[in-house]
Amino acid sequence: MTRQVLDVESVLAFVTIADFQSFTRAAEALGTTQGAISVKLKRLEDRLGYKLLERTPRLVRLSAQGSVFLNPAREFVAAHDRAMVALVCESRRFRLGIAEHVAGPEIPLLLARLSERDPALTIEVRLENSRSLLNAFDEGALDAVIVRQEDDRRSGEDLGPEHFGWFAAPGFYHQPGKPVRLAALAPCCGVRDIAIRALSGADIEWSEVFVGGGHSAVMAAVSAGLAVAALSCRLAPPDAVEVGQRLGLPALPSSRIMLHSTLTDHRSRDALRTLVAVYREHRVPAHASVAF
Repeated sequence: MTRQVLDVESVLAFVTIADFQSFTRAAEALGTTQGAISVKLKRLEDRLGYKLLERTPRLVRLSAQGSVFLNPAREFVAAHDRAMVALVCESRRFRLGIAEHVAGPEIPLLLARLSERDPALTIEVRLENSRSLLNAFDEGALDAVIVRQEDDRRSGEDLGPEHFGWFAAPGFYHQPGKPVRLAALAPCCGVRDIAIRALSGADIEWSEVFVGGGHSAVMAAVSAGLAVAALSCRLAPPDAVEVGQRLGLPALPSSRIMLHSTLTDHRSRDALRTLVAVYREHRVPAHASVAF
């Protein structure tokens, strides 16, 4: 029996498509085109003699054989990467700053994907307020930062939209005729500024009854029923509800999440492509069609 020899790039294409459940986002992560990874997947399926992925206009999913092959495929790619790192790659530090009011549930996946793509990469992550991170970035202490668009107007990589709402505990009660009780971050917070401008524009009185030193503190105040807070819809506490319409509060304008980096070397750009793909993956609504 002839021994099958696998092409690592084809196996990597399969693993990446399976992870993102999208040919388009897998291509972004690998820095190539949808057509190129489709060809690599077809080459792998022909070599193995099995269909690994099932595709419809709205869905990409593993076949029965693909489910069996996925974990060994990951191990195959990881072994290849470790071998290459041992021979030719020196350790490198990637310093990433993420604004506290931007960091969300995608962070563990982001770190895992970065580690998988470059095992020799030491990842240093700082979670701070946007101004501190941007100052560190300008001074060369950070390689890349992720902030909201209003925090810095320079051009960068657009990672997707950020939508806001007014959130409170389900049992929160607002006494008619009284100022709206607000919880917010320190006065330098961009989301706080958005909220105050919206309330002032609608001639709604407000009173800041809780000022948190971090996003988690504000969320705790909301969950405790102390106040209403303007929060990102994706980062609001799971036990909170959107109360803008019920309380007659003004709609809040959307923002964009931006990545800023001046890195140009191949390894860094590869890490940045992975980062961008993970963020965009987490901003596709659950009901949306899967992109091909």
